[in-house]
Amino acid sequence: MSKRKALSGLIAALVALLVVGCGVTRGDDDQGLHRLRMMVPNSPGGGYDLTARTGVKIMEDQDITGRVEVFNVLGAGGTVAMARLMNEEGNDDLMMMMGLGVVGAVYTNGSSARVSDATALAKVVEEQEGILVPADSPFETIDDFIAAWRANPADITIGGGSSPGGPDHLFPMETARAAGVDPKAVNYISYDGGGDLLTALLGKKIAAGTSGLGEYVDQIEAGTVRVLAVSGDKRVDGIDAPTLTESGIDLVFTNWRGVLAPPGISDDARDAMVEALQQLHDTQEWRDALVKNGWTDAFMTGADFEQFLKDQDERVSSTLTELGLV
Repeated sequence: MSKRKALSGLIAALVALLVVGCGVTRGDDDQGLHRLRMMVPNSPGGGYDLTARTGVKIMEDQDITGRVEVFNVLGAGGTVAMARLMNEEGNDDLMMMMGLGVVGAVYTNGSSARVSDATALAKVVEEQEGILVPADSPFETIDDFIAAWRANPADITIGGGSSPGGPDHLFPMETARAAGVDPKAVNYISYDGGGDLLTALLGKKIAAGTSGLGEYVDQIEAGTVRVLAVSGDKRVDGIDAPTLTESGIDLVFTNWRGVLAPPGISDDARDAMVEALQQLHDTQEWRDALVKNGWTDAFMTGADFEQFLKDQDERVSSTLTELGLV
């Protein structure tokens, strides 16, 4: 009997090691966390992708979770990914990085999915937008750009890494209104994420791009991309560009990103995911990532985040209605 008990103990220990090695989170099983996946609703290199992969790497490195699979689901500015999330009802192994762009995309693409109908986990960051141009652009300053835009909006093609209703679209529309340009006259081209937008910008297919700055840290530091202005109420450390308000344009605009889970998951699974994100938020590595990428800490969970999502649904719906896009 003692040999059987010893053998049983050895088998149990080996199984436990295999489970950890296969990527099961280090939390208790009754928390509802098993093998986690993180869905990204746009192309590699975009803002959602950068935020998701940065967060996942830190969670893995700090043993907050085991291995987390990150995968990209492209299409319709995040609408395809949002539909997939809603169809995964009850799946407690899936999270999705998302933000203002996804809120807008579901409206402009006629989807019945609403971010407020998914399981709210956490809002994680806010980020300023920037007006970006190639290094050799004829627009040396934001004043140069605004003057040309006012003179002939149709000639100034602006690209963004989100569909209509997303931050890269709403930002130039609101900037136009504040600068005395008819938003309906803005020549805006939508790209599926920051990677595609960068290709268009450097390939001179557009005159300027509007995007979160974290996606272009390397290009800005290398001098291949210049920032004409930033959208927040303060300048961004390390970015040699004024705010719009400094430049006489009365506008402050920020983007945000958060994490959802499918609808219908258990309370235990939701709480375990929120706890993992809370632990991520509390690490020094995450604080360092905020600084590196120009993100602002905006951590929010629970009922506050649920209400925030409902408010964002209403905000985007009213803005797109005003522009005649829905």
